[in-house]
Amino acid sequence: MDAIVPPFVPVLLAAILLPFLGRRVGHALGALASAAVVPYVWLVSDGVYFRTTLFGFDAVLFNVDPFSTLMGLIFGFIGAAAILYSYASDAENLQSAFALGYVGTSLGAVFGGDWLTLIFFWELMAVTSTLLVWHYGGRAVRAGFRYALAHGISGTLLLGAIVWHFAETGTFLFASVPGGPEAGGLAGPVAPVLGAIGIGVNVGFIGLHAWLPDTYPRPHVAASVFLCVFTTKTGVYGMYRVFPDDGSVAVAYMGGFMAVFGATMALFQNDMRRLLSYHIQSQVGYMVAGVGIGSALAQAGAFAHVFNHILYKGLLFMAAGVVVYRTGEENLKKLGGLAREMPLTAAAFTVAALSIAGFPGFNGFVSKGIVISASHYDFVKGPFSVAGYTSLEILLLIGGVGTFMSFIKFGYYAFFHGSYDGSVKDANRGQSVAMVTVAALCIVYGLAPDALFAVLPYDVTDPNVVSHAYHTYTTSHILEGVALAAAGLVGFVLVKKPLSKLGRVPDLDNAYNPLTFYATRYLAVGVTELYAAVDRAAVRTADATAAVVTAPGAAAGRLVGEDRVSLRADMSTSILLVVVMVAVALVLVL
Repeated sequence: MDAIVPPFVPVLLAAILLPFLGRRVGHALGALASAAVVPYVWLVSDGVYFRTTLFGFDAVLFNVDPFSTLMGLIFGFIGAAAILYSYASDAENLQSAFALGYVGTSLGAVFGGDWLTLIFFWELMAVTSTLLVWHYGGRAVRAGFRYALAHGISGTLLLGAIVWHFAETGTFLFASVPGGPEAGGLAGPVAPVLGAIGIGVNVGFIGLHAWLPDTYPRPHVAASVFLCVFTTKTGVYGMYRVFPDDGSVAVAYMGGFMAVFGATMALFQNDMRRLLSYHIQSQVGYMVAGVGIGSALAQAGAFAHVFNHILYKGLLFMAAGVVVYRTGEENLKKLGGLAREMPLTAAAFTVAALSIAGFPGFNGFVSKGIVISASHYDFVKGPFSVAGYTSLEILLLIGGVGTFMSFIKFGYYAFFHGSYDGSVKDANRGQSVAMVTVAALCIVYGLAPDALFAVLPYDVTDPNVVSHAYHTYTTSHILEGVALAAAGLVGFVLVKKPLSKLGRVPDLDNAYNPLTFYATRYLAVGVTELYAAVDRAAVRTADATAAVVTAPGAAAGRLVGEDRVSLRADMSTSILLVVVMVAVALVLVL
């Protein structure tokens, strides 16, 4: 055990101090505290852990392994960039304090070495992110309530899984920590299912995802940059902790369907941030699929995609935020031709769009390729396989085409088609520095994939470590990336006109929200009416009993059809009745 300071401590301290400082000093402190996490976790050796007690149980507040290190590196970097962006986008100190608290609690979750620490920071993460949403007011308040409800359900299910795990193993510690159980993941038949569903809310499982596109477009544009990063990616990390060894076929398929569903729903959107929110679900689908496949190659690909997604998705929300910041418009139909007025923002968007779509030369091409390769080499070839492609691989490739189509649509209507009715400025200096820095890394990790491989938990180029050595720039991979782009371009041309006439497309919550409302309403009415019926029956029974006690003769008379029956008996009859009752009682007892 090493008594070292967990990285969430300075970040949370900066969050506490930030509201009491000036804007420039406060945001500078927040950016430095978050940025300092990067060299700190990079220099701490694997295997270091800080053991303590939490609520009377053994806990590890700082557990360093390749997975947590990767999460710490990218969380620290994007937190610093997002704080700079917040300052440049006129975010208030209190909003940035909530955002920094969100960063700190996320770091606490991914560096915890036990389930108790993870769920403790998981719930704090839900609180800080909800406050971040609520701070903006207006429509964000309603969305924040839904967000809080969804994550309350998520945390409750995960806590139930953790309690079940403790009952099975007698410890909250991870298997990788000294003193932990022999097997990794949640133990028993029920805990993994509860854990997967609970975490599935956070990562956006289909049917549990509707809070995501409802919430992320609502708050301040700088708040959306934080929101798009931490909750869903911490969820992917948590899903790995549930299934660290062999993965789960069901989880893998859910990831594949998420990739397709999210990309499809994104294509229907005209609200910029709502489109980007659906693509969070789609891209997280690749990560969930990697975790579900469970091989070393797949897990490395999942976390490579976590790393890259945080970069390009943060950049996409920054670019969209600048458009909203300068024009006040969220709807693509009310924009157009902004590339002429906002060339830097358009360039940043283009880099991010090519990255998320997985075009060769950009970071998404590298990580998405690893997951797709794992789905080909390490996943079972079931009855739905076609020409050597597994069913999961086909889903991921379809999701890739949908991604290209969505971002061709976004770029076409926002930046390159038509003209905007009004004069606008490009990003200011702080926004530009944040976007250019993140965009540069999207290109660096795309052109120099070895730099990305250096932070992955497994060496994907070593055939002794992974089932099939992965090499990024092979002819087949490049052709695949170009083919997906071509299919996306052709697909957009074909659907462009029908999409332009399409109104708002309902999501699954349009079906289950009314169902839930009316089911709850009828349940409440049913319980109330049942209580009233029982109450009426109890009152009538009490009245009848009182009438029999006070006038037994009249009651007996009603039974035999007479006005009144005399119930008087002489002494001998009374003695006989007592003897009979005693005899019956003795028979029953003996």
